Amino acid sequence: MRIVALAGGIGGARFLRGLLAAVGPQDEITVIGNTGDDIHLYGLKVCPDLDTVMYTLGGGINEEQGWGRQDETWSIKAEMKEYGVGPEWFGLGDRDFATHLVRSQMLTAGYSLSQVTEALCVRWKPGVRLLPMSDDRVETHVRITDEQGTRAVHFQEYWVRLHAAVDAEAIIPVGADTAKPAPGVLEAIAQADVILFPPSNPVVSIGTILAVPGIREAVAAAPAPVVGLSPIIGGAPVRGMADKVLAAVGVEATAEAVAVNYGSALLDGWLVDTADADAVAAVEAAGIACRAVPLLMTDVEATAEMARAALALAEQVRA
Repeated sequence: MRIVALAGGIGGARFLRGLLAAVGPQDEITVIGNTGDDIHLYGLKVCPDLDTVMYTLGGGINEEQGWGRQDETWSIKAEMKEYGVGPEWFGLGDRDFATHLVRSQMLTAGYSLSQVTEALCVRWKPGVRLLPMSDDRVETHVRITDEQGTRAVHFQEYWVRLHAAVDAEAIIPVGADTAKPAPGVLEAIAQADVILFPPSNPVVSIGTILAVPGIREAVAAAPAPVVGLSPIIGGAPVRGMADKVLAAVGVEATAEAVAVNYGSALLDGWLVDTADADAVAAVEAAGIACRAVPLLMTDVEATAEMARAALALAEQVRA
């Protein structure tokens, strides 16, 4: 079975770990990772979502945080602070710095982001084929109004420094409209037996991937069933502040509303949590097969059960 998953950071990475536990060694998983969260810091190219997937599946993630490296130290960050060089709000540990140094050196030498990602995965052996959504530069920005007036800030500043405390007025994936899918992305989608939307942020993770011209169209045209898992349980995000960015695009923070926003042109199936079982009928009325199952990723086995439920629903809609 050839499975393609569109994934963001923590939620996507943890789901993929469960997916790996749910499938057999003969199955192939291709992950199309969001690069809209990418940011340049200290002269380095930082790819938070790609790295979170790579570290999580490769056994190097800080499990408590869900991002960054385990057993991390912070000497470089402390020294940068002594020099008065910021930003202080974004945490890059010493081990993490090494990844960004290698990536930036390779990019400067002329390698593409796809090639760099493949090279980094040689070390981490994530068990999946990890592809950036695009080799072109795409950065998600958020329009806000605060004491400095109306302005656009990088998504990382909105999420990490401001903690999404200010209302998001618009989400702008800068550069997405002129970006091209990375090599292998469209081919993987076209050849997939199943396409999955993990419980990643539907606006700034999966939504940004779909904003790259050609990817949404490829998913919509793919012969494989497309099944998503709701990141919203009981009217609230499972993790993070997805309700803030959903509001910016006029979508309610409910399992039903997220499914309808994706639409039946993209989704064939949708899983909601048992707490949202009353949404099943409305989602199915929108032309999307829907089932209610436990969706809390409390451990790897619970997550594997979610993945099995998604694959089972894919088989049902295929039939």
